[in-house]
Amino acid sequence: MARALIPDKLYFKIGEVARLAGVEPYVLRFWESEFPALKPGKSTKGQRLYRRREVELALQIKTLLHDQGFTIAGARKKLKSEHNGKHAQTALPLAAGRDRELLDRVRAELAAITAILERKH
Repeated sequence: MARALIPDKLYFKIGEVARLAGVEPYVLRFWESEFPALKPGKSTKGQRLYRRREVELALQIKTLLHDQGFTIAGARKKLKSEHNGKHAQTALPLAAGRDRELLDRVRAELAAITAILERKH
C-alpha cells in the first residue's frame, strides 16, 4: 500500500489525513460513519486524531472506492473479510506443556502484584 507516503508520527489531524488520501475532510467524516473500524480518537479539544493504522485504513478505503470501483457496502464487506482472514492467520496456537506452565506462573505473579497494589490504595 502507500506506507511510504505516511510520515512517521503517532497522530494525524483530519486535514493531514485528507491530504494524504486526496479527499476532503468531510469525506473522511462520512467514511467514519460507514466503516466501523475507522474511528479516530479525539483530543481534549475535540479534534480528530488518527493513528497510523487508521490512516492506512483510510488509504485502503479510498483505493477500494475510487480506484477499484467498490460500493460502500462492497468495500465494507471486503474489509471485513480481509480482517477476518488476517485475524485467523495471525491467531496464536494454544499454549501447551511448558508454555502453558510459564503462562500460568506469569498470570499468578501478575495477580499477586495487582493484589499488592490494591492494598496500597
